[in-house]
Amino acid sequence: MRLLVVEDDVMVASGIKLGLVQAGYTVDCLPSAEQAEQALRTESFDAAIVDIGLPGADGLELTRRLRADGQTMPVLILTARDALRDRVQGLDLGADDYMVKPFELPELLARLRALLRRSQAATSAVLAFGPVAMDTALRRVTLAGQPVDLGPREWSVLEYLLLQAPKPAAKDRMLQALTGWDKEMTPNAIEVYVSRLRSKLEPAGVALRAIRGFGYRLEMSPDSDLAPPA
Repeated sequence: MRLLVVEDDVMVASGIKLGLVQAGYTVDCLPSAEQAEQALRTESFDAAIVDIGLPGADGLELTRRLRADGQTMPVLILTARDALRDRVQGLDLGADDYMVKPFELPELLARLRALLRRSQAATSAVLAFGPVAMDTALRRVTLAGQPVDLGPREWSVLEYLLLQAPKPAAKDRMLQALTGWDKEMTPNAIEVYVSRLRSKLEPAGVALRAIRGFGYRLEMSPDSDLAPPA
């Protein structure tokens, strides 16, 4: 999942980014509303964390503009302003949540997970498909009840596939979700992680089918007990 942090304090932005990256997210940081708007015209993000006190247009104005432009991604306002009128205004302008600094990272992560679940129409911290279960809160994946060891990128690819399942996941959208500006991931790299996942899922009857010219889809193998009848 790719997040955008809009924060002009370099130290604060770096601290937020470090905590989010350690939690498995791809994170990009920008210091102003204007730069954020420009980035969102060409890039896709799953959620944004926005400070109110930005140079130029503030975070409230940025939130208003994003909603006016039809941006539907979750927006979490993170700010030192704790007045009731600021919280009400932020939510009325289209923010999905509001946190006051100083904050605890575990709470920020929990609020983000809740926002992302809602945006993906998921109601639980556990994403499941057949025998695959991913607990996004505990950072644990099981396959038919047995723990599965996944690298960070394998986790991210599987999470994206599970959020889309049973629909197919577009390869280009997956690439954007997993790649930030400070690092590049090629389509060939995606294929490597998909191949690794495939080798771990297939023994339990879960197929990871490539859809030519589009992307990938999780399916139950035809011989699996959980596969739908023909």
